[in-house]
Amino acid sequence: MKIEVPSIPEHKEVILDPTNTALIIVDMQNDFVRKNGKLSVPTAEATIPFIKRLIDKARSSNALVIYTQDWHMKDDPEFKIWGEHALAGTWGAEIIDELTPEKSDFVVKKYRYDAFFESSLDYILRVKNIKNTIITGTVANICVLHTAGSAALRWYNVIMPKDSISAITEFDYYATLRQVDFLYKGIITTADGIKFER
Repeated sequence: MKIEVPSIPEHKEVILDPTNTALIIVDMQNDFVRKNGKLSVPTAEATIPFIKRLIDKARSSNALVIYTQDWHMKDDPEFKIWGEHALAGTWGAEIIDELTPEKSDFVVKKYRYDAFFESSLDYILRVKNIKNTIITGTVANICVLHTAGSAALRWYNVIMPKDSISAITEFDYYATLRQVDFLYKGIITTADGIKFER
């Protein structure tokens, strides 16, 4: 059966105020990005240069940079679904070297797909008066999408650069873009399309 992908509008340029914008990098950790990771996403490594470009732009504009870090206990119930991955304190749970957080960045440990679930993320965004969230990372239709949806349900604007997310399958990738556009009224663009201006 062939499925036709609905048209997903793309914004060529998105201008954002760095004082009320956060770049959120979801789960760019060894277990998801590296080929020898326990839950490797085939296209994750290809997104690294695009995410790095966004990080550099955000830092140079003094926009907020937040990393999420999947962080599981040894007997985490989620392992029944996906197998053991991102085990707390292991190599697999570490953020990849190319995207190492700096002291001025925030790292939010997450225990479920949604980075807002029982974490400090919403508190950080509200204290920093954030209105816009640029959401990048992996796995697109799981942790990226749940985080984007949770941001939208809290009335943050969601901007998703399509070259800065990765999924296990092509279907999952397009399903994510469709949901962000159609259901959460987010903006789909590219890393180069995002510009910071006060």
